[in-house]
Formats: sequence, structure tokens, C-alpha cells
Amino acid sequence: MKKILYFLLLFTFGLSGCEKDDICEATTPTTPRLVISFYDILRPSIRTSVTRLKVIGEEQPEGIVFNKNGIDESKYLISSDSIGIPLKTNNDSATFTFILNSGSTNPALTNTDKIKINYTRQNVYVSRACGFKTIYKLDTQKPFEITDSGNDGLWLKEVQVQNPNIEFENETHVKVYF
Repeated sequence: MKKILYFLLLFTFGLSGCEKDDICEATTPTTPRLVISFYDILRPSIRTSVTRLKVIGEEQPEGIVFNKNGIDESKYLISSDSIGIPLKTNNDSATFTFILNSGSTNPALTNTDKIKINYTRQNVYVSRACGFKTIYKLDTQKPFEITDSGNDGLWLKEVQVQNPNIEFENETHVKVYF
């Protein structure tokens, strides 16, 4: 009888430890992506869509194609003129290859540039259910290193830091002029 009483007592205390927040809500902010918005270099105030943009992360077998024929269902597309790319949570830099007009029938229109993004990381506690998320801060001295990996001229004409603190995805962190 005592064993049953102890079991019920232990079971009751075990249930009292469960809380509503033991499930991480889908709306809870997690590790943010770097939000990049594209602008026309000749008209710097106008945001511009980039069609057939392919972004490949270093050491990744395949990239993400944005706005292929004007249509994109990628989870990395923020809007028609902005993308969100994930940074590494275990390293202070990430390198991406940006291919303009990827898959074009005219190879002369394809242009490939590589950008290395330098940042610092900080793990922030979200909740018991969600655990930790990583937030980033772009390096103030040298946030980017851009190279023309395709030897076809830089199509990333200018890259500017808009907001060096990458904590949320509802704002532009980097502006790219092309």
C-alpha cells in the first residue's frame, strides 16, 4: 500500500512540474536570418527585384534559387526584393556565392560573386521550451569581403550595413546595390 501511495505522490509532483510553456510556440522568435534587400545602383532609393538569383552557402551541395521566372516559394524569400539567409551558429563568418541570372539560357548574362560575412555571435536564452537562439552583430571593421569568383566583373556593386545587430527578421540588415 505504501508503494502505491509513494507512486501516486511522486506522479502528482511530476505532473505539477509541467507548464503551459513546455511547447515552443511557432510564433516565438528563433535564430534570425540575415535580411538582404536589393537596390538599383542608378536609383539608390528604389528597391529592386533580382530574378534568377541563386545563393549557395559554403560547403553546401546546392543553393537556393530566388525569383525563378518571377515566382518563388522559398522560405528564405522575405519579399520580392529581399532575402533572408541563415548565418552559421558555430562560426564567426559565413561565405556565400551569389549567382545572378542562374540557369539563364545565355551564359554571358550569368555573373558570380562571392561574399564573406564577418560577425560575432551571442547565445540568448529564449525559454525552457524553446531553449537558446543565436543573435549576431556584424563586424564593425570589416563586415564583408567581396570577390569576383566568376571573373566576370562584380555585379554586387556596393554593399552597405543598414543594421549591424541581427536580432529580428522584420528589418533590413544589409543593402546590396547592383
